[in-house]
Amino acid sequence: MELEKKIRSIPNHPIQGVTFRDITTLLKDGDALREAVDQMYEKTKDLDYDLVLGIEARGFILGAALAYKKACGFIPVRKPGKLPSDKLTKEYSLEYGNDALEMHKDAIKPGQKILIVDDLLATGGTAGAVKELVEEAGGKPVGFCFLIELDDLGGREDCHPYPVVSLIHFHEDE
Repeated sequence: MELEKKIRSIPNHPIQGVTFRDITTLLKDGDALREAVDQMYEKTKDLDYDLVLGIEARGFILGAALAYKKACGFIPVRKPGKLPSDKLTKEYSLEYGNDALEMHKDAIKPGQKILIVDDLLATGGTAGAVKELVEEAGGKPVGFCFLIELDDLGGREDCHPYPVVSLIHFHEDE
């Protein structure tokens, strides 16, 4: 199955010059969703990880499914003000602005190995912030897994030195 054909591209959203890659068209297709999760699992199954961390909001969908398939726990990383207990916060820059992410302080035990999952890798700001949250909590990122990577934006640099798996690759001219 060609998963990239299940992604809807919306020009100039959320701002002029940005093409939004909408995965809701893939998510509503049961066969495509199953294929995406199966491929993510196959490409990460040899990584040694204890927990899957998913980034709000679409990373929750893919990350939770991947954690279920791996039979391990799931950590949600949320936007500010959504988590009820003591948390760690990291601010970051993204393709079209600034934001912050939070994770419960007790989400990761020191030394636990974490696979970081999200729907999209663009500039790497979100991924880099989450990598720092995991390290600050005493965890060890073992890799990143994305449904989509926007290759021209160089986001992999913020994931260094950990491996990056992306199922679908887009370039600015697509």
